[in-house]
Parts: sequence; C-alpha cells; structure tokens
Amino acid sequence: MAALFLAPLYILINFYVVRWMIRWMSACHRLFQTMAFRVSFVGIYIILATALLTGFLIKKPAALHRILKHIGNYFLGTFVYILMVVAVVDLVRLILKYIFHAPFIGQRSTFVVTGLFCTLLIISLSTYGILHVTHVKTTSYNVNIAKKVNGMDSLKVVLLADTHFGYSMGTSQARRIVEKINAEDPDVVCIAGDIFDNEYDAISKPDELKDILKGIKSRYGVYACWGNHDLNEPILAGFTFNGKEDDYNDPRMEEFLKDAGICLLNDESVLIDDKFYIVGRRDASRYEKVEGSRQTPAQLTQSLDQSKPIIFMDHQPKELEETAAAGVDLDLCGHTHDGQIFPGNLIIHLFWENSCGYLQKGSMHNIVTSGAGIWGPNMRVGTDSEICSISVSFTD
Repeated sequence: MAALFLAPLYILINFYVVRWMIRWMSACHRLFQTMAFRVSFVGIYIILATALLTGFLIKKPAALHRILKHIGNYFLGTFVYILMVVAVVDLVRLILKYIFHAPFIGQRSTFVVTGLFCTLLIISLSTYGILHVTHVKTTSYNVNIAKKVNGMDSLKVVLLADTHFGYSMGTSQARRIVEKINAEDPDVVCIAGDIFDNEYDAISKPDELKDILKGIKSRYGVYACWGNHDLNEPILAGFTFNGKEDDYNDPRMEEFLKDAGICLLNDESVLIDDKFYIVGRRDASRYEKVEGSRQTPAQLTQSLDQSKPIIFMDHQPKELEETAAAGVDLDLCGHTHDGQIFPGNLIIHLFWENSCGYLQKGSMHNIVTSGAGIWGPNMRVGTDSEICSISVSFTD
C-alpha cells in the first residue's frame, strides 16, 4: 500500500531531475535542443527509471527479466546520487540568487560548468560504488573469553553475513569471499544470515555457486543461521508483498546449504569437539512469516554447559542485553550493511545499539559485520564489503 502512495512522489522527483538535465544539456550545445534528442533522452530515462517495476512485472523471457533487474539495481544507486547532487546544487543556487543576489548565477557559463561538475561527481560516485562492492576486506578483531577450554588456548572464527546471492551477487563475489576466508585459516566459519536475496531463482548458476562455497576450509566446519531475506518474498524497491506461508518457504534454499556443506542452525545449538557451543537463532523478521515463533536467548542457552564458551549467531543485532544475560560469550550479527551507501552510513547508528563493528555488553562480545554482499542498489559508498576474522583467546 505504501508503494502506491509513494509512486506519484517518485514520478514528480524524476520529472524534477529530468527537467534540470534537459535544461543543462540544452545550454551546452544546440544539438541537445532538438526535439529528436529530447524525445530519445526522455525515452531512455523512462526505461531506466521504470526498470525496477518492469523487472518485477516481467518474468519471461528469463533473460529480459534478469537484464531489467540488473538495470533497476544499478539505476537505484545512481538515482540516489543524481537526486542528492541536483537538490543540493539547486538549493545553493536559490540561496546565492535570492539571498546574496550573486550576479554570476544567471550566466550561461556558470550553468554549464556547474552541470559538468555535477555530472562528473555523479559518474565518479556511481562508478566507485559499483567497483567497490567487489573489493572484499578482512576486518580483524581480538577478544578474550574468561573461560578455560581443555586443550585449546585460542580459536579463529571467521564471520560472514549478507552475501545476498541473487541478481547482483553471484559466483565471482563468492570466489573472492572464499579466497579471503581461506587466507585466514579459520577454525570455524559462522554465516549470520541473508545468504540469499529473497528469490532462489535469482541465482544464475546455483550448482557452480555450491561448488565454490564447498571450497571453504575450516577445522570445525561452516555453520549458518537464517536472515530476513532467506525466504521467497516478492520485493519492489524495498517494499514486500505478503503471501502465504507455503509461498515463503523454498526448500531449495535449505537443500542448497546442505549441498554446499553448510550446517544450518535454526533455533538450535551444537557442541563442537566437546569444547565450545555454536548457537543459531531464528531471525526476528523471518520467523513471523515462516516458523511462527522463536526461542529467547535464555531458552536457547538454558540446557548448555555454561562453563564452555558459547558463540551465538543472530542475524539482526537486537536484544543484546537479553543475549548477554543468557550467558553468551560471543554474539555474531549482520543485517545492517553499515548503511551500505552514503549517507546511510552516517545515520544507521541511530537505529541500532551496535550498527557495525565491536561492542562489549557485560562479559559478552558483540560483533556486527557490514556484510560481504549488497541489497538493493548495486554499490557501496562509504562502507566496505567484508568478512570478519576474530581471534578468540581463552583464559581461566
């Protein structure tokens, strides 16, 4: 319903943007003043601006559907910066014209140079953001857990989350991720949700992707919990369209994890080599649509031997106080993407106690990763695609 109300606003915003684009190009050269050019330009812009909608509605042929999805994701990120740059520059123009009465504001040369600067800035930000997604960074943490483990002084944990395998993230990004993980020589790998991007069929080469993920090397294996996007749910520009429980469930997702050698923990725990526990919690949003309920942190840990270290995976960094009180030693989360693109990275911390990075809560260490993939706009600006390498030391 919200999408229907916002659609007219989206149209008006695009009209505002296109108007300024045409005015600037017309000031640059007479060629851009012709009706043929303007009609062609507006037509191409409409195709780009509506690709999210047409990609959502057109399912066949599959090749066209995939192309429109890609165009929509690239345009969405670029559109954010087109709107920001045009709006800011237009605001500055109004201030200079009506408050400071600057004489150069009305000059054609000023308009052309300003428009050129805006165009180069938008292209630079968009190109950087698209390319920066593919650079997977390793962020290292050192934590101490005040528990003694027989025969083990330390543990190397690699945290991975938010791969969002689908239209934007595929086999190439998976290879980069696996290479980074294996370079850390981990004892255990924990995937804190959002492995998929709401649609299993969005993965173009699922069998090849499975084989790549099978290449993750760790002493004790790879464990995962679900995230809010690990279900089959139609999404248009961030808005979800509710369905029935059977529609949300896609058994191929769980089968994929099994084939890839990834152990799913869905409100479950496992004792590793009689040394430490790994607990995977159901996602705060997903369980309402699929499972119907989830256990509290205290319920998940009440039967565990709390003299042993407890590593907890919960996709969204919520209920940190309750998780710490339940005896969890290391809480691993994702979900936030650290805001993914500027200015989201500046405001994301207003919504989460720990939006990204490290936070100590009592004796519990909480680590939130910005994720190794992306959702929505196919770019990262001001944030990194990352895995987290966590060196855990045990003391009596």
